[in-house]
Amino acid sequence: MNVLENTHILQAPEVPWLSLLPILVVFGGAVVSVLVEAFVPAKGRRPVQLILSLITIVAAIVMVTFRLTEVLEYPMSLPEYIEDPLTVTTQGILLIIGLLAVLVVADRSELGDGAFAAQPADRPGSVDEDLSNEKGYQRTEIFTLILFSLGGMMVFPAANSLVALFIALEVMSLPLYVMVATARRRRQLSQEGALKYFILGAFASAFLLMGGALLYGATGTLSLSMMARVLPQSPALLFGLVGCLLVLVGLLFKVGAAPFHAWTPDVYQGAPTPITGFMAAAVKVAAFAAMVRLYLTLIAPLEWDLSPVLVAVVVLTLLVGTFVGLVQSDIKRLFAYSSIAHAGFVLIGLFAVTATSSASVLFYLLVYGVSTIGAFGAIALVRQVDTAGNVYGEATALANWAGLGRKAPGLAVAMLIFLLSFAGIPLTGGFVGKFLVFADGIEGGLLWLVVLGLACSAVTAFYYFRLVVLMFFTEPCENTAVVRSEGYSYVAVVLAAAVTVLLGVFPGPVLELLSNVVVLLP
Repeated sequence: MNVLENTHILQAPEVPWLSLLPILVVFGGAVVSVLVEAFVPAKGRRPVQLILSLITIVAAIVMVTFRLTEVLEYPMSLPEYIEDPLTVTTQGILLIIGLLAVLVVADRSELGDGAFAAQPADRPGSVDEDLSNEKGYQRTEIFTLILFSLGGMMVFPAANSLVALFIALEVMSLPLYVMVATARRRRQLSQEGALKYFILGAFASAFLLMGGALLYGATGTLSLSMMARVLPQSPALLFGLVGCLLVLVGLLFKVGAAPFHAWTPDVYQGAPTPITGFMAAAVKVAAFAAMVRLYLTLIAPLEWDLSPVLVAVVVLTLLVGTFVGLVQSDIKRLFAYSSIAHAGFVLIGLFAVTATSSASVLFYLLVYGVSTIGAFGAIALVRQVDTAGNVYGEATALANWAGLGRKAPGLAVAMLIFLLSFAGIPLTGGFVGKFLVFADGIEGGLLWLVVLGLACSAVTAFYYFRLVVLMFFTEPCENTAVVRSEGYSYVAVVLAAAVTVLLGVFPGPVLELLSNVVVLLP
């Protein structure tokens, strides 16, 4: 017998390099960014890191545009990775948000200070921290962490395997845990928020892993596509249902849905303001897109078994985000509860399971993400001052925003646009987004949830307009000033405001593009 006849011939797997190109560009830029930190002199790192990050994201946007034209005709499904219009469109939205976020992160005021600690490892209030500030030392690894986190987000909605989903979740989350702890001021609050985020995030990951284990036990596979075929006929269907709920818990934590929202206000308040904006916008887009795939592929066929739990989550999310937000006196905590309420609105569109659910959810997330980056970019520019004119940290107390319309009318008008969009007022993208998800809710038979959503939307408009009244119809606060900066934040704010208005006045082209968004079903 010929020995070669019994030898198994190993074949190299086919790797879809073109499909992975946008992700490879982002991760490649992140790796180069690590090398910049290692080899470029300290004084030259910041401009190099900024240029590298912008080039990386713009190149990835070009790659996504190229892939979208291909995917509309030839979507691709592999055991670990799916490239369909949902994946590529979500990646494009994430890159747009990432581009705006990098501009806000890079900005520094006329005093030469940024939002980040000179040396995050310095103990708050220590001599080492004072020395780092005196020398004007500024770490730049934030750009590296953003690129790694953004790369994980881009994998998240494409995952066709629970293993890939978990790895993408951790690659997305671990840099965020670090970045939350790097605020230049109120360091202890920043580190406390990071610790809470890390601990609760670990619990959420554990829920996702346990759910994946139960689903694997019920179906014998880790592939979402295969699970969708096997689970409805599985003799261990009960274990599969519990597994679905546990995996969903891990994703609901990331979008800040109640009752998994406890981390949101503390982390939003403690994190550096540019990171709060990036996290509030990009994480929601990635997690909701992954939830769209998971829900439409695996959970929707089991909807009757899980509907009481899902409806309870939507109701609780809407009520918590709406009514707890009414009593907030800090603008970052106010936007934290606003984000919880917005998660409830998006969940209505997702759970409706109509032919346009995916497109409506993505449009809503695009508008919300861009407006959120702009709003937090504006917050980073409003600072506290004393009677001698010395400038301190962000003026996040709502009372400090009194009379901003007289001190900085352009910035106040931009914030007005973002608030109107959050409230769902016509001629803004937020109105179109809410109209789409509520229309899907009615079509999907969730009329009473839509009514509740409309009522909550009206109530949330109250705390948005409370800020509008403070800015334009109240005497200016003497302890507040809008600082001059290098201009990056102003560019991001202006672009975000323009996009928010354009998506409200001319939503047609974007809606036409999103109408092609479909989810590959098994």
